[in-house]
Amino acid sequence: MFIQTESTPNPATLKFLPGQTVLDAGTADFASADAAAASPLATRIFTVPGVTGVFFGHDFVTVTKAEGQDWAHLKPGILGAIMEHFTSGQPVMAGGGGGGAGHAAHDGPDSAIVGQIKELLDTRVRPAVAQDGGDITFHGFDRGVVYLHMQGACAGCPSSTLTLKMGIENLLRHYIPEVTEVRPVAA
Repeated sequence: MFIQTESTPNPATLKFLPGQTVLDAGTADFASADAAAASPLATRIFTVPGVTGVFFGHDFVTVTKAEGQDWAHLKPGILGAIMEHFTSGQPVMAGGGGGGAGHAAHDGPDSAIVGQIKELLDTRVRPAVAQDGGDITFHGFDRGVVYLHMQGACAGCPSSTLTLKMGIENLLRHYIPEVTEVRPVAA
């Protein structure tokens, strides 16, 4: 098994490509070892000292390291944990569960606008940020403001504000006049 690695715009994260499907659908974000109990793979990766976050996409694993840690020291342990997991035959998620759908539910008077927002996020934004090892999902819409949840490499990325304001906000405002601003939400 050969696992490729790619850097991300966030220097605290690294993207690992095991060459096979990680999650059939959705994504999964684990901000701590305690949160990783639902995933044998995430649990195994969190045993590497210095790992502070694990995120799964369709065909990649993004790992976040603690400040002051060096990728040269962490990478071999993470590669070993991923390789051991995939050769063990264990599922990525316990109980055969997959990743979450991502977007928060929203109904009410703005449901048509929210549907357009989610469609643009799914077709234009999420595929691009997945290439950088992250995900951005809809969290809410209130009086013209779109609230988005940033995961994986996008969470804590130095360029995330620029991505939100210059990229996503401009895109949504262009196609949906009711959108006036885009803001991130905390996990």
